Amino acid sequence: MAKQSTIVIAIGGNAITKENQKGTLEEKLANIESSADSIIDIIAMGYRVVLTHGNGPQIGNILLRMEAAAHIVPPMPLDVCGAESQGQLGYLIQRTLTNKIRQRGLDKEVVTILTQVLVDSNDPAFKDPTKPIGPFYSEEQANKLKLEKNAVFVEDSGRGYRRVVPSPKPIGIIENHVIKDLVEQGKIVITAGGGGIPVITDGKGELRGIEAVIDKDWASSVLAQEIKSDLLVIITGVEKVAINFGRPNMELLSQLTVFEAKKYYDEGHFPPGSMGPKIAAAIDYVEKTGGKALITSLEMVGAALKGEAGTFIVPDANGIFEEVI
Repeated sequence: MAKQSTIVIAIGGNAITKENQKGTLEEKLANIESSADSIIDIIAMGYRVVLTHGNGPQIGNILLRMEAAAHIVPPMPLDVCGAESQGQLGYLIQRTLTNKIRQRGLDKEVVTILTQVLVDSNDPAFKDPTKPIGPFYSEEQANKLKLEKNAVFVEDSGRGYRRVVPSPKPIGIIENHVIKDLVEQGKIVITAGGGGIPVITDGKGELRGIEAVIDKDWASSVLAQEIKSDLLVIITGVEKVAINFGRPNMELLSQLTVFEAKKYYDEGHFPPGSMGPKIAAAIDYVEKTGGKALITSLEMVGAALKGEAGTFIVPDANGIFEEVI
C-alpha cells in the first residue's frame, strides 16, 4: 500500500475510558494523550488518516447523569446522547492531535465531523437489544437497575453485567461525501464517533433520529467502503487475533482469508462481546471491496503497517500476504 493511501482507524471507547475508571476529564485526556502518539506516527509516515472511535463507556455515563437529574432537567433520547458524546470526545481527540501535530512540526489540520448513520427502522435489532453501553455492574446491581430503570442487562465476557440497547446494522454514512472531500484535501478527519448518530428516513424521505447505538466497527467498515479507503484498521487490546483464546492450544494468527475468518467465527472462536463484531466488520469490508483489513493493538499499528505485526483479513484469492507498504 503506497503512502498517501487512506486508512480508516477504529478505536474503541474503552481506550478513552478504561475499565475501573470513573470517566473523569483528567482520565479521558490522559488516555487520549497516551493513544495519540501512535496515530501521529501513522500521519508522519504519510498516510491519510480517518479516525473513528467508540463511545460505550461515555454514552453510558451520559445516560446515568440524565437519569439522575431527570426530575430537574428533561432527559434526551439516545440518538441525542450519541451526538453529545461525539462532540465531547471529538473535541478532546481533535485538541490533543492538533497539539501533538504542532509539536512534531507536521503541516496537518484536524477536523471533527458530527456524523449521522442511516439504519433500517425495521431492523430486527430494535426488538433484541444487544449492544453493551456504560459501566460494568455486579449481578445484584444489574437486577436492581433492571427493575428501577426498565432496562436490559446481560453478562459481558466474564467482566460483569452491562446495560444493552438496540444496535441496528448501518446502511450508509450521511456525510460520506463531506468526509471524502476533507480527506482528499489532506485533513485528518475524526468521524462516526460511537458508530455515528442513528437516523432513519420517514415517509417523506426526511431524516429522523432513533433510539439506538451503532457498533463502531460496523460503521467504520461502511465508512471505509463509501470513502474508498485503502485499508480498514480495527484497534483492539491485543496485537493479533487468536483462536482458542485463553486456552493451552491458543494460536495467534498473522493472516486470515475471508473463508478462514468465517469458519472460525462460525465455530465460536470470536465472542459477540469482544472480537466477534471486529471480525464480522472486517469480513464485510474485505468482501465488498476486495481490499484488506487489519486488526491489532494501537501500540503495534505502526509495525503492522510494515507487515511486522497484527492480523490481516484478506480476500480468499489473495494467497499468502507478503507486504503492506
